[in-house]
Amino acid sequence: MKVMNLQAKKLELVQLILNTDRLSLLDKVSSLLSQEKEADWWDELPLSVQQSIDESIEQSDRGETIPHEEVMKEVKLKYGL
Repeated sequence: MKVMNLQAKKLELVQLILNTDRLSLLDKVSSLLSQEKEADWWDELPLSVQQSIDESIEQSDRGETIPHEEVMKEVKLKYGL
C-alpha cells in the first residue's frame, strides 16, 4: 500500500472511531489493536525460514558448528582479503 493510501486509511479509521458512541465497538477495536501488538515476530516468518532456523539451532546444540575465526580465515584465503 502506498504511503498516501496508508495515511488516508488511518485518517479514515480515526474519523470513524471519533464519530462512534458505541462502547462495544471501541472495545473491539482496542482488543484487535492489542492483539496485533502482541503478535510474535516469529509467526510472521515464512515456514521455510522457521524450519531453517530450527534446524540450525539443533545443529548448534549438537556441536556441529565452525568457529567464527575459522570461517573468517577460509574467507580471507578464498577471496584474498
